[in-house]
Amino acid sequence: MIFRWFERLVDPFVDGSDEMPPQTLAAFYAHYLRPIAPILAALLALGLAVALIEVLLFDFLSTLIDWTQAAASPEAFFDEHAGALAAMAVTALLLRPLFNALHDLLVHQAIEPGLTARMLWQQHRYVLQQSLSFFQNDFAGRIATRILQTAPALRESAVQIVDAIWYILVYVSLAGLLFVQANGWLLMPLLLWVAGYLLLLRVFVPRLEARSAAASESRSKLGGRVVDGYSNALTLKLFAHTEREQAYAREAIAEFRDDTRRMTRTVTTMDVAMTVHSGLLIVGTPALALWLWSRGLVSTGDIALATGLVIRIVNMSDWILWTVTGIFENIGTVHDGMRAISQPRQVTDRADAMPLRAERGEIRFDDIRFHYGRRGGVIEGLSLSVRAGERIGLVGPSGAGKTTLGNLLLRLHDLEGGRILIDGQDIAAVTQQSLRRQIGVVTQDSSLLHRSIRDNLLYGRPDADDAAIAEALRRAQADGFVHALVDGEGRRGLDAHVGERGVKLSGGQRQRIAIARVLLKNAPILLLDEATSALDSEIEAAIQASLDELMHGKTVIAIAHRLSTIARLDRLVVLQQGRIVEAGTHAELLEAGGLYARLWNRQVGGFMPTATE
Repeated sequence: MIFRWFERLVDPFVDGSDEMPPQTLAAFYAHYLRPIAPILAALLALGLAVALIEVLLFDFLSTLIDWTQAAASPEAFFDEHAGALAAMAVTALLLRPLFNALHDLLVHQAIEPGLTARMLWQQHRYVLQQSLSFFQNDFAGRIATRILQTAPALRESAVQIVDAIWYILVYVSLAGLLFVQANGWLLMPLLLWVAGYLLLLRVFVPRLEARSAAASESRSKLGGRVVDGYSNALTLKLFAHTEREQAYAREAIAEFRDDTRRMTRTVTTMDVAMTVHSGLLIVGTPALALWLWSRGLVSTGDIALATGLVIRIVNMSDWILWTVTGIFENIGTVHDGMRAISQPRQVTDRADAMPLRAERGEIRFDDIRFHYGRRGGVIEGLSLSVRAGERIGLVGPSGAGKTTLGNLLLRLHDLEGGRILIDGQDIAAVTQQSLRRQIGVVTQDSSLLHRSIRDNLLYGRPDADDAAIAEALRRAQADGFVHALVDGEGRRGLDAHVGERGVKLSGGQRQRIAIARVLLKNAPILLLDEATSALDSEIEAAIQASLDELMHGKTVIAIAHRLSTIARLDRLVVLQQGRIVEAGTHAELLEAGGLYARLWNRQVGGFMPTATE
């Protein structure tokens, strides 16, 4: 089928370069358009063919008028020009529809779906591998909006440039040749009009580009604020600040309205100026043609040719005006999208990175330093060795660096100094994917994907069968509530969807699903960051046995503010202001009477801390 042939011309999921997209506009366009250069060249050729046909039809109209005036009789006219008439009929009825059909097939079947999907895929793939800081520093909604808008905007502006600009250039050039052929003076109004048209574009286009970019930026900002509000609907309701949130969105809507008004004012002014300017061509060219005809310098057909062509050119100039407006509005959108897409990745694999081989699970933090880019210390010269199979707990007040240490082990950030070794391998020299496959993680904020329970569990082990999933749920004390789940579309059990970030489940249910996922993963290293913080005491006691079983034979780093959950571990490491201040077993640290003992006594005794602690 012809549609399928054209639809296969652009493969959206072809393997491409994973390098950062260019940060300049022209190079950004070239980066995504270069693979479809043959298709764009075909569009140029078809544009040339269609323009040639249309100008030839106008020229034939001029010739036809002259033939009818010169014909001795209708019979003689048809006898003499039958071949030419048939040729023009074939051109109008067959060639013109054929070239237009090929043009539409390339644009609508190849470029629109294929190029858009390819750009969305490549941009999403690149941005998805950005560092954690990238996503923490912007609205998720704004990032998504920019990516979703950039691909269609780039495609549309590229097609418009090839279609409209090339077409008008060819059309005006061919019209000029026909004018010269009839009488050189007929070319003068057209040249003056082209000069004035270019001057008006030079005046208005830079303003339009700047104001379109501003409107696109405010549109992205508005999208980010709206999505942020929707994503935190529970918080908005709990704090009863609907009016405050409305004012927050209203501010962004007003900014978007004002930026859009400035852009549309420029568009309206340009439209009026272009219309007045085009009127001069419509009046000037026929008037000149009539004057030349009165002097016997052109024929009646030449008058029809000149008048028909300038009216056609003026109509096209109006089309070009709106096309140019659309082009620069789309360019503004692309320029805005580049801010999110063309950003260097802060955490990257080395060119020679090898997969991590974690056979024993020994971990060593060697004089590491990390400050989140600030001058003040978060982790300062910390060294710590964790033996293979050892279970340690990280303890300390909020802000001591416990979670940061776990994030550095996962290489969610790159160190500013020192190194982290797993079984003697520097984690900076191995691939991030292989590193994280060897570490099972349960965090305090166990958000889930808005997919089914089964899909969330399979993130732990994609090849797990239903029997393995059922066993993991049983060990995580999650099998009872999972089988009773029903979502809004009637899906049940493992097929029930959990809502955005797992909002349809309670905190304890989300945590048990997260633990089941790690049970399935069965990684040699475990990182537990407040793994049971969302569980009530009864469920926590029931699941602790499963966690003990899970931790058997594995290297474990557990972070907890509730010290009773980690008191039985092999060793406790106490952090304060990014440094290790104590280490030992629970009993040893209590006997030492230091920071750990004070933290323990607070939790056991339940008294308020003093001002100095």
